[in-house]
Amino acid sequence: MHLTRDQALPARDAAAIACELKDREEVVDALYRFAQGLDLQDRQLLASALAADAELDSRSAAAKWGAYSPLMIGRDTIVNLLLGLIIDRVDTTHVVTNPRVQVDGDTARFTAMVQAKYLLRADHDRHALLTNRYTLDLARDGAHWVMHRVHIETAWYTGDPADVLGG
Repeated sequence: MHLTRDQALPARDAAAIACELKDREEVVDALYRFAQGLDLQDRQLLASALAADAELDSRSAAAKWGAYSPLMIGRDTIVNLLLGLIIDRVDTTHVVTNPRVQVDGDTARFTAMVQAKYLLRADHDRHALLTNRYTLDLARDGAHWVMHRVHIETAWYTGDPADVLGG
């Protein structure tokens, strides 16, 4: 699922390179908006990263630590479910790294590693640290990009995610 091609920019002329760099930055920004929306518990910022018909699949990630996660379909459903798990209850920090982007016109494929730390507000000794592989399909939406499909797979974790996020 991860992008493994051996170069970052296939474009050759200056104008095409500038356009591709802008698109790549906007693609990565969609995941930054998503992560920061969770960390700030900001409904509007989180929603801005998702297409109206977005699909988020974290079923295999949750199964790795013994929980169940439904396939989430629709921006409002995703935002409501994710914020419902954490709002006013869990502090989070997300770090996005190793972005690989492939732009094809008005669509893009994007892979990244995302480290997420979850701490119960009432007791920071109860926490979980997860490193996840994200695979995203995005589409251009006016001046920015939005995520249509998000697949999350847990590479490893410490702590007890089920204790912090629920089973």
